[in-house]
Amino acid sequence: MIALAWRAAGVLVVAALIALWGVIAELKLVSPVFLPTPARVWLALENGFAHTDLPAKALGTIGHMFGGWLAASIAGVALGALIGSSKAAREYIGPTLEFLRPLPASAVIPVAIAMFGLTPQMALGVIAFGSIWPVLLATMHGFAAVEPRLIEVERALGLTRWQGAAKISLPSAAPDILAGLRLGLTVSLILAVVCEMIAGLDGLGQWVLLAARAYKSADIFAGVVLLGAIGLCANAALSAIEARALRWRGTEGR
Repeated sequence: MIALAWRAAGVLVVAALIALWGVIAELKLVSPVFLPTPARVWLALENGFAHTDLPAKALGTIGHMFGGWLAASIAGVALGALIGSSKAAREYIGPTLEFLRPLPASAVIPVAIAMFGLTPQMALGVIAFGSIWPVLLATMHGFAAVEPRLIEVERALGLTRWQGAAKISLPSAAPDILAGLRLGLTVSLILAVVCEMIAGLDGLGQWVLLAARAYKSADIFAGVVLLGAIGLCANAALSAIEARALRWRGTEGR
């Protein structure tokens, strides 16, 4: 009941914000050129899905986002597990990671363009570079923070290093890994839009950019609304997977 009440409160907040937006737009406190009414945005969405290539743009953004995120997730979990499970690896590789981690993904875009041109491969590389860090660092922390008693159990059972990693370290690090995956997914959506704007790739980023150049404020907001919906649905799907994968945590205290 409490969770349901919080969700209802969240919906009410969103409804209130939309109502406030509608009042400001109707009173023209902001020029209609820049702030359309919610009704105009809804019509733009309907027209976009019925008469333009807006569905293809949305699918393009989803493809770019998930492609980069998947590559980053596989590489981040694998590298994070290897580095996190070895103190020596953390000491030797840690400084290099600390040097690369603060680099904004936008800073590597010129390098990626020079290497791959204005292509989907460029976008994939940039998205993967930007979204790998939450996954990599979370996985490293998860494997490095395995309870020492679990390591003793691993040794007592005579498990090999790979068996111990799969049966003990990985389940113990799963909450950190899944949290990193969720953060990486958010970053991948942001970078997908940026790459689409810069490289002119088919996607909502290109849609929003072209609409802005043509002063089509309703189309701009329609693209932003779709981006928000994509992010919300992706996060909800990953949250459901996380809840199912970690359902064993709810029975630990029983």
